[in-house]
Amino acid sequence: MNIPADLKYTKDHEWVKIDGDEATIGVTDYAQGELGDVVYVEIETEGESLDQEEVFGTVEAVKTVSDLFMPLSGEVIAVNEKLADEPDTVNKDPYGEGWMVKIKMSDASQVDSLLSADDYKGEVGA
Repeated sequence: MNIPADLKYTKDHEWVKIDGDEATIGVTDYAQGELGDVVYVEIETEGESLDQEEVFGTVEAVKTVSDLFMPLSGEVIAVNEKLADEPDTVNKDPYGEGWMVKIKMSDASQVDSLLSADDYKGEVGA
């Protein structure tokens, strides 16, 4: 299981890459493995400001449909359009081409509430 040390994580299995006041968000390798084959990604929140823990979209897999939760408050400034036509990119490259959204953070102090790679490994028993 791949859990990059340079990212932050949530207990809901989202990863976060911080770059200044922007953050890129996706689902972890663990999450995509638990979901199975991703067949559809729905994210219709571009341009919206959402609070931490709010749902920003859903992922549909063969086994289930799961909500995606905002790890940080902010405005959704980009959605990965590639996922509309190639949702399985989430399975193939969850930390790269399979990213979900980019946000402009409204409260950078919330980063402190996210899990480190080591903490996330403890959460998933890795």
